[in-house]
Amino acid sequence: MKFFLIAGEASGDLHASNLMKALRVKDPQAMFVGLGGDKMREEGCDIRVDYREMAYMGFVAVLQNLDKVKRNFRIAKQSLLEQKPNVLILIDYPSFNLKMAKFCKKNLPHTKVIYYIPPKIWAWKKWRIHNIAKYCDNILGIFPFEPNFYAKYGYKCHYVGNPTADCIREFTSTTHTIHHTNTIAILPGSRRSEISHCLPTMLEAARAVAKNKYQIIVAAAPGIDDSFYQTYLENEILTRNPYATLAQAKAAVVNSGTATLETALIGCPQTAVYHVAGSKYLEKFLRPIMFSIPNFTLVNIISKQEIIQELIASRFTQENVTNELQRLLHDNAYREQMQANYLHLWNILGNNSASETAAEQIITTVNQK
Repeated sequence: MKFFLIAGEASGDLHASNLMKALRVKDPQAMFVGLGGDKMREEGCDIRVDYREMAYMGFVAVLQNLDKVKRNFRIAKQSLLEQKPNVLILIDYPSFNLKMAKFCKKNLPHTKVIYYIPPKIWAWKKWRIHNIAKYCDNILGIFPFEPNFYAKYGYKCHYVGNPTADCIREFTSTTHTIHHTNTIAILPGSRRSEISHCLPTMLEAARAVAKNKYQIIVAAAPGIDDSFYQTYLENEILTRNPYATLAQAKAAVVNSGTATLETALIGCPQTAVYHVAGSKYLEKFLRPIMFSIPNFTLVNIISKQEIIQELIASRFTQENVTNELQRLLHDNAYREQMQANYLHLWNILGNNSASETAAEQIITTVNQK
């Protein structure tokens, strides 16, 4: 079979590569073409556009790179028509992938469209559910509550397991986690725009706590050069091994996203932050319209309780982050309760291998008439 995959971010590149491994077990003759990165290349995917040319976040960033965005769409559409794959597999990246799903259904009606890691519509922009269901032959969710959410609207979604949990399970099987070295981990995000907005405040807060007692370690994102980070760093260490850093760190400040779940599953006490332009306006007027749930972070959403502090929008200040870091570092009861709550996440997510279960679903869908 021929598979066309689209991943627009580093995490999608990783999860797509693991899915490719699982698909090759099912189909040793599988051919892979798509949009992605180095992880997918290593598994034999013919990459037509690198995700580093696609990772634009926010309205302004898209406008500033409109020519590149149009070029990426043009290449993706031309490649899809040229390859005529058995299946188009979409990995997260909704603004791009939903347009490609519609294009595929219109122009290649015999190609199956499968969304692996669908958009978090249960959190915001709920109305997108109808287009996802309309243009996709199968929806493979990675959170256990997603099938029930889709069912409320009369649509099917299969929970295949969580790929982040798979990665952490593999890591912790060979690595001892201690969480009491004198280090503070900073995970500022995976896109240049969010790093530039969040990292300065994160560092100011950590420096106020660290003084000469703690070493601050900043986790760099794949695809972003060290030189980009050096503008912000003083005596901090830059690492490209975030899991090992989190396994040792006493506490972490994490940009809200998949990294908060990774940090929790590794067991490191943390606070989540996120910068929002015009944050007071957003909180007062837009949040009731755009957002459907009370929490922002995956850790709190999955557990249905506030396990970690969310310093989002107007709450994301140097003073607030510093105060929360002090608590994470010095209040042992608070740390232990957070880590105990982390363990419950494993029970909720289950033991399914997301890649293997997703591969089974994909092959079954393609073989259906």
